[in-house]
Amino acid sequence: MGAPKIKSNISDIKSYTSSKEKYPMFVARVQAGFPSPGDDYIEKNLDLNELLIRNPSATFFVKVEGDSMVNAGINSGDTLVVDKALEAKDKSVVIAHINGELTVKRIWLAKGKVFLNPENEEFSPIEVTEETDFDIWGVVTYVIHNCLLYTSDAADEGLGVDLGGRRII
Repeated sequence: MGAPKIKSNISDIKSYTSSKEKYPMFVARVQAGFPSPGDDYIEKNLDLNELLIRNPSATFFVKVEGDSMVNAGINSGDTLVVDKALEAKDKSVVIAHINGELTVKRIWLAKGKVFLNPENEEFSPIEVTEETDFDIWGVVTYVIHNCLLYTSDAADEGLGVDLGGRRII
């Protein structure tokens, strides 16, 4: 009986292309708790390629569709940085090609079996057997979230708060 047919939740596969753009990197760390006073100077310029790309010739990007990995911090609309040169290990998040479909899942080894585990209890693990048409395309190294995707429609509804000339919606 093989693995169940799954709907692909990967779209827009893009190959890495080098960019010479560099962006300001501030010395100050951003507090996730109580805010601290900010420093007014830049430590260096940040090259996103240096930060996100280990193996340029083996790196590609994919856009996520679906919510099977939300508990791993991977949401629909996110962009994943994927490295084909890295070896997938137990618990790695991978892009897998299974029975003709692409998916993002966590590799799980248990009792001599291989599973593709979702990170959402609404989805079931997929057992990979010898009969399964299966290949790992790469290991996910970074998740890029678009924070603007998660803002409300408060601006369109005329909602918000005025804080001394600054409008927060």
